[in-house]
Amino acid sequence: MKLEEATKNMLVAEAYEAQRNAYVPYSDFCVGAALLAKNGTVYRGCNIENASFSPTNCAERTAFFKAVSEGVTEFEAIAIVGNKKGKEGDFCAPCGVCRQVMAEFCDPDEFQIILGAGEKTSVYTLREILPMGFTNDNLKSSE
Repeated sequence: MKLEEATKNMLVAEAYEAQRNAYVPYSDFCVGAALLAKNGTVYRGCNIENASFSPTNCAERTAFFKAVSEGVTEFEAIAIVGNKKGKEGDFCAPCGVCRQVMAEFCDPDEFQIILGAGEKTSVYTLREILPMGFTNDNLKSSE
């Protein structure tokens, strides 16, 4: 399913709004995400750093965890933006852990990842950015 241009643009704008709340005292690299649930709700997320680094959470996972904590587990698309504070950024693709979280909840051929950089966007399916992803199908018995 291809997103309408207006929906894509709205999600990128929401991701930029989410980016404003990034807590990044160590890297100064701000990421925002806007996750569109199939019910039409948009969940924003920003990256949240921690001095010991491993508790740091990405914007994409923040958005997913907000949605799941409210009982929502079906999604259509996510927009992601990222750049150093005060700098214009390029496309900011999700990390491997975030891709794996997406694989837990999203159809690899239908879920769309929209990367935004200023006025530019690029759209991918989950399968394109996570080929051969590990899912619950890998855990099922081969009997």
